[in-house]
Amino acid sequence: MTLDWDRIVAATRQAHAEADAPLCAYLYDLEALAKHAAHVRAGLPQHCEFFYAIKANSDLPLLTALASHVDGFEVSSGGEIAWVRRHFPQVPLIFSSPGKLDSELALALKHDVTVHIESLHELERLGVLARAGNCPASVLLRVNPPLAELATSTLVMGGKPTQFGIAVEHLPACLERLSKEPALVLRGFHFHLLSHQLDAGRHLQLLQAYWRQSKEWCMQYGLSIEHINVGGGIGVNYRQPEQQFDWNQFSQGLATMLMQEEAAADGLKAPRLRFELGRYVSAFCGYYATEVLDIKEAGTRTFAIVHGGTHHFRTPYAQGHSHPFRIVPIDCWQRPYSRPTVSQCRVTIAGQLCTPKDILSSDVPVNALRVGDLLLFPYAGAYAWHISHHDFLRHPHPQHIYLPVANQTYSS
Repeated sequence: MTLDWDRIVAATRQAHAEADAPLCAYLYDLEALAKHAAHVRAGLPQHCEFFYAIKANSDLPLLTALASHVDGFEVSSGGEIAWVRRHFPQVPLIFSSPGKLDSELALALKHDVTVHIESLHELERLGVLARAGNCPASVLLRVNPPLAELATSTLVMGGKPTQFGIAVEHLPACLERLSKEPALVLRGFHFHLLSHQLDAGRHLQLLQAYWRQSKEWCMQYGLSIEHINVGGGIGVNYRQPEQQFDWNQFSQGLATMLMQEEAAADGLKAPRLRFELGRYVSAFCGYYATEVLDIKEAGTRTFAIVHGGTHHFRTPYAQGHSHPFRIVPIDCWQRPYSRPTVSQCRVTIAGQLCTPKDILSSDVPVNALRVGDLLLFPYAGAYAWHISHHDFLRHPHPQHIYLPVANQTYSS
């Protein structure tokens, strides 16, 4: 996805001109988000579904921009169920997460949400609630099998003992329990074994393994399923932004793979593949803008202190990388004190928190940087503001600016 830097820089300069304090803001390009989601949707073969995982970013303007491009939303808490149902009463929902409360399961039943089962005990509790309320429910079993095709990424959550999903040795017990729960209907299997996948070829291999494993279980246990939920898992390359996941290669390979697998299905009804993408959908639309407050040298290093930090933008620390940024020069300077400036050096971008871990970028070469200039961090539309520890030190929250169409903005 190509970033529209000119549009974002113009909006950032406008926000800076209107601010009555040093700028700190998130900017979301909703037009770009909608176009990207439409591109993702168009690339999926006919028998695939596209859900957006709102944990990545659940802001209402983003959900509104995405609603017409997705088949539904994936939620991970009762709070997310309530949030989506308040604004989108009819959109299909799927509910994934370990440690679901009885109250959350009851809410899912009330709002006709498909539940991804994480354990035998969770299955038992949902069955009791469904029978008590005379409320049938669709379920997928999230299973955690050891697969040889599980490629290593920076975040692996399956293929080994973890808190996620049903260990494969407990699958027979879950199927036995389901056979005794008339209120629960098995619709398929859910796999989500890794995140941050950047290699399209390896991701195709993993999805093919999901398909074949599901087919094997269907034959072994006499099952007929409608869906295989393949999770999300597609990453964003923060370290080498020019080398992103090749969606076109992936979607073309997926069409070929599904055609081959369906032809070899021995007459079995082919299930639909359901994607629940989060980071790969919304990361590209977001930018974190912050103003340089101070520049100082310490030994051989130079630090720029910005208005904000990881309490607003935790992505760099969470992912363990030095986040890319662009400098937006601000030439007007009308303050009654000096303006520290550096040039042709490496600068570490630090925030305002009382911890040495409050670093956004480390030892980045800059041609020139001044107090009062702005920094724009791209790829901040997913797992950025929404995973940050907002109220540490009680600093004010950043402004949120949404750019729905060219030359129009609204904020909250």
